[in-house]
Amino acid sequence: MIDMDKIYLITDIPGYSPQISHLLSMMNYARHTTLAAVKDLTIDQLDYLLDSESNSIGALLLHYAAVEYAYQVATFEGRDLSEEELMIWGPALNLGDEGRVMIKGNDLNYYLDRLNEVRERTYALFATVDDDWLYVEEAFWYNKPANRYFMWFHVFEDEINHRGQIRLIRKRALA
Repeated sequence: MIDMDKIYLITDIPGYSPQISHLLSMMNYARHTTLAAVKDLTIDQLDYLLDSESNSIGALLLHYAAVEYAYQVATFEGRDLSEEELMIWGPALNLGDEGRVMIKGNDLNYYLDRLNEVRERTYALFATVDDDWLYVEEAFWYNKPANRYFMWFHVFEDEINHRGQIRLIRKRALA
């Protein structure tokens, strides 16, 4: 779905309404830069911790997939994650001690496969709605109203934020 010839364009994408296309364009660019930041990392580099309180690059990559999956469930299905889903995604959503214990020993392809699986589902789900869907409001953080457009902006905003961490960790892991 990432069209490298149009990676720097926020533009229409065939099969999607205009605003959803623009949102996906931004999400695709964020993912493109994330993939560049983790290219060729080894298991040891993916598991590297700056200190006893930090997250690994692998944990942050799985966090991206977990956040995106959680927002799929919340915005498209109107529910919280089930207990079964929390068993799968909880350590990546929570990070911290749980993530440091549970998320390690995986090669880069493991994380890329999880990211791709979740993103493919996002593409399929967005193909089922139109721009009006983005503007539906509901109670969000601190019981303040938010629309789905903001919620999905947060999905890639979170990725961009943590990508800065990944770049810092990568420099230390490769040093």
